Amino acid sequence: MKPAQKAKYNLTEGGILKKLLLVAVPIMGTQLTQMAYNLTDMFWLGRVGSNAVAAVGSAGMFMWLSFGFILLGRMGAEIGVSQSLGREDKTTALAFSQNAMVISATLGLIIGLVMIFFNKQLISFFNFREQSVADTAAEYLMIVGFGMPINFIVNVVAGTYYASGNSRIPFIFTALGLVINMVLDPVFILIMGMGARGAAIATIIAQIVSGVAIILALFFHKSRPFEKYSFVFKPEIVKIRQLFKWSIPISLESLLFCFLTMITARIEASFGANAIAVSRLGVQIESLSWLIGGGFGSAMVAFVGQNYGARKWERIGKGTKIGSGVMLIWGSLITALFILLGAPIFSIFFPGGTDLIALGRQYLLILAFSQLSMNLEAVAAAWFRGIGRTMPPSMVSITCNVIRPPLALILSRTSLGILGVWVTITISSFLRGAWIFIWFLIASRREKG
Repeated sequence: MKPAQKAKYNLTEGGILKKLLLVAVPIMGTQLTQMAYNLTDMFWLGRVGSNAVAAVGSAGMFMWLSFGFILLGRMGAEIGVSQSLGREDKTTALAFSQNAMVISATLGLIIGLVMIFFNKQLISFFNFREQSVADTAAEYLMIVGFGMPINFIVNVVAGTYYASGNSRIPFIFTALGLVINMVLDPVFILIMGMGARGAAIATIIAQIVSGVAIILALFFHKSRPFEKYSFVFKPEIVKIRQLFKWSIPISLESLLFCFLTMITARIEASFGANAIAVSRLGVQIESLSWLIGGGFGSAMVAFVGQNYGARKWERIGKGTKIGSGVMLIWGSLITALFILLGAPIFSIFFPGGTDLIALGRQYLLILAFSQLSMNLEAVAAAWFRGIGRTMPPSMVSITCNVIRPPLALILSRTSLGILGVWVTITISSFLRGAWIFIWFLIASRREKG
């Protein structure tokens, strides 16, 4: 990387808001692109029917579950690379990225094989009332399983770029994948009449093309984080242990959160395909909020990590204040959007589906009341992770999420019905965000002291 580029992506110097946005905006763009992938599938599958939406949305839960394993490599790379670069130790930064690659490549192969060979057993977890929904979901899961290895590897590459302060490259190539997916989806789903199978094939093709492109960028692009990157190296047990030490709490948090959400989805499935279709689409719409929050959080991890390595506590404090303000504004906008425009948003995906639109409006109205807390959580969790203390946000998340299934079961058996499940989601999300943000305020004062 040239001196001018090095200064550009050095987060320990320069205007804080400018540097945060330099990293955050492309990451948020990448996150929105990931959301657009899923919404594109939902948009075209909505023309096929609610059963197709329910099937793909449910199979997508296992892709979400796989993200917990992806974090074992990606978050370790983000923390290790950012802190090492903050100390200006590029050799150690490279070693952390390479060893994270070993973890992710191995896990990606294993997860992919499980999806391919045990898809029916996995989907049976939801206990669908409609057998056609279960069969479609199993087929979708089997196809997307072939893309798991490259998906795992790409996330470590993206994490390495984020940690170096350059989030533009991952965004560019993720956007490339989105364009491919948007073009192929209507062709495979409607014109060729392949339905959910077509959505899976389009996703796989898009992931492979964009994945190969970003991997090549790691080796040859002029703004690559390291002059020389190689997949041929001797793994270091010490580095792998440290990567696991950082990332296991985050991974367990994600895995348990997804698993508990899947249990909650099983409760939703008992209300029929319409309820699960609204819920799965609603999750994708709500991701407009938490993916942006998570994207900004990734930028904050890189910012805090580099400045922690450089021991610049005052800069970290200013950065988290600015980040909190940005997330407060974003959370407020999303809250207003969900309250005022729930029905028009769902009508885009379910044209003519009056009952589905009305139910979707209720979903977004209920979830609106947790958006502010959830976005502030992203900043607080990023502060802890940036300094290498990954346990507190994971502990808070796990504790709050454990209450979801039992409370959802209780409230769903009252007059609230399916609405009781969604009220539970809002309660647990609000408590999680409020708790970790208060903990962050207390802990950050102690660290500075």
